[in-house]
Amino acid sequence: MNWLIDLRKTKGMTHEDVSNACGISRQYYSMIEMGERSPSVETAKKIAKVLDFDWTKFYDDEEV
Repeated sequence: MNWLIDLRKTKGMTHEDVSNACGISRQYYSMIEMGERSPSVETAKKIAKVLDFDWTKFYDDEEV
């Protein structure tokens, strides 16, 4: 998810910054960012709030 990496870097945040703000592990956040895991709706909303974007963007790129 290059868009997520770019957004996080634009905000000047590290994996640890985002994961701490969301209450998830750094490893889990890294896996989401690399596309290895999909976040739950609850986690997607938390990440979106921290990075200031629409949480549904996580699901825009998924294949039907």
